[in-house]
Amino acid sequence: MVTSTAEQTRSIGRCIAPVLRADDVVVVVGGLGAGKTTFTQWLAAGLGVTDRVVSPTFTLTREYEGRLRLVHVDLYRLDRAQEVLDLGLEDVADGAVLVVEWGDVAAAYLAPEHLEVHLAADIDSDADDERTIAITFRGPSWMPRADAVAGAVGAA
Repeated sequence: MVTSTAEQTRSIGRCIAPVLRADDVVVVVGGLGAGKTTFTQWLAAGLGVTDRVVSPTFTLTREYEGRLRLVHVDLYRLDRAQEVLDLGLEDVADGAVLVVEWGDVAAAYLAPEHLEVHLAADIDSDADDERTIAITFRGPSWMPRADAVAGAVGAA
């Protein structure tokens, strides 16, 4: 789908939040400036997080309390698979929703059942707020929720 305004893009995160469950993994992929952290901020808002959600680029991991605990991870600065393994994401995110920015670099080390959100911005376009967003549901636990997400996103 293509969104043409920042508000449309933000609403996607809010639309996904109601279907999230403890131990869900959301992999957020996109280039620099694609809106990964903004998407996560609005997903967090949809989970009832009231704290300011900021990029964990330098701290690697941040945690927030809402309807579900949210663990927000940014893997941009990691160069080796061992660094991803050393984070112990499964332990840190036990019982929480785990959102992993730049998660494509660690897909082999994440739960095989996860939601993938691909964000792309055309940096050469005059439409600064335009984004292409692709949502992929990986695994059987996501299939029953796919219709709910698609319906909510379509109504946004």
